[in-house]
Amino acid sequence: MTLFPYPSMRGRFDLRHYLVLGPDDTKGRPVADVVAAALRGGATLVQLRAKHADSRDITAMARDIARVIAGQGRSDDVAFVIDDRVDAAWQCRGLGIKVDGVHIGQDDLDPEQTRSLLGPDAIVGLSAKTIGQIEAANALDDGVIDYIGVGPVHRTATKPEAAVVGADGVERALGVAGAGELCAASRYPVVVGGGVHADDVPELARTQAAGWFVVSAIAGADDPQAATRELAEAWTAVRGDRRHSHAPTARRHALPAVLTIAGSDSSGGAGIQADLKTMLANGVFGMSAITALTAQNTTGVRSVQDTDPAILADQIDAVFEDIRPGAVKIGMVSSAALIAVIADRLTRHRAGNVVLDPVMVATSGARLIGEDAVGALTSMLFPLADVITPNIPEAEALLGMAFGSIDGAPAMREAAVALAERYGCAALVKGGHGTADASDVLAEPGGAVTWFDGVRVDNPNTHGTGCTLSSAIAANLAKGAALPQAIRDAKTYLTGALGVQLDLGRGCGPMDHAWRWR
Repeated sequence: MTLFPYPSMRGRFDLRHYLVLGPDDTKGRPVADVVAAALRGGATLVQLRAKHADSRDITAMARDIARVIAGQGRSDDVAFVIDDRVDAAWQCRGLGIKVDGVHIGQDDLDPEQTRSLLGPDAIVGLSAKTIGQIEAANALDDGVIDYIGVGPVHRTATKPEAAVVGADGVERALGVAGAGELCAASRYPVVVGGGVHADDVPELARTQAAGWFVVSAIAGADDPQAATRELAEAWTAVRGDRRHSHAPTARRHALPAVLTIAGSDSSGGAGIQADLKTMLANGVFGMSAITALTAQNTTGVRSVQDTDPAILADQIDAVFEDIRPGAVKIGMVSSAALIAVIADRLTRHRAGNVVLDPVMVATSGARLIGEDAVGALTSMLFPLADVITPNIPEAEALLGMAFGSIDGAPAMREAAVALAERYGCAALVKGGHGTADASDVLAEPGGAVTWFDGVRVDNPNTHGTGCTLSSAIAANLAKGAALPQAIRDAKTYLTGALGVQLDLGRGCGPMDHAWRWR
């Protein structure tokens, strides 16, 4: 006699919209009634949490939930697991109740023992809230667990003690950025929750999370169906309708994707070519939307052909509709019409982690784009950017200052703060032009200012440094890093690329983007 008389959900369960609930969460309403409403709102996985109930009560609740799922015709696409209680899950499965598996915590039954008890067809989830716990899960043999639950994003009413103690000894919640870092580190699909509400979901959907999980946001809502629908629609607006793919018996290969929107450099040192090399070297999958073709080499640019705006729009749409990028880097765009297309498409697709390198002014102070394009850039694209990365001459132009006005660290800091205040996005003023070192300063709209110390590398071949830095920042953001850390890591990469002293061409040559592999 088989232990579980239903087809296994393992390998085809859907983590996107994950409801956790128990009798203490539903404001006195029957658990099964709240589950029914949540399923109508779009819930894709249900977890029964009744850790301190006896086996008889858990069995009764599980039977009711399984009947609700079957009654809505959802037995083939909604998985049902029990929280913590491996014994109760085993008992329910033995009684023929459609319980697909269990979700265990760090202090519950060992994952290997859980798998051994429930068998190869059960779904087994595991909670984690630190990189160490993720790494321990990654080290498990293939097939032991199927997914990881990460949290808390915020302190919660249900688990106020569930904060993470950081390296500094301070207890805090993960936040979406911290949860994103854990997602990026995991070889398993990750569902993220703990105080998550609808306003968190778009940002969460831009990480590598496979979905969200909530308790009180649905189980405690006056209208659980509407609450579930709001959360599900916020996720779908960013991710689309595609389910996360699972490979429960194989190593999961997680690779964030990043889109660069920039011009092509036929000599390969800057633009799209430098961006894609940088993205590959920084561990992400690079994609491109080309704004212009150029004929150039290390001695200069011979000719430029702008892309037709309709073709640019199609490129951006094609990328977002299939492989949604976790970050977007925008480089040189010389036409107001093309800027308008980029702004329209990024707005429509709700792009996040946008890094904008405002390529406007050469080191000599010569303008590279017209005033109409500058106006379009600042009015249409700056509001969509998470961070802009002007060099000193560009910062001067954006602030209406005379060339050469920013002549040291205090002036750089003032410029960065002024840009953040004026445009409402973070501003990284790069010190490679006209200062004694290569230190940069970041000002954020909330008032935080961060310096990134750098040593000037004595290398005449610096073609594409701005493209490379901004692409590396975008890559690190897509991997879940917070902005200051993304910049810090990007500067380390750029310094290494300059330091190996690649020597190609008769003019200002390119860097070695693959220096880490030499």
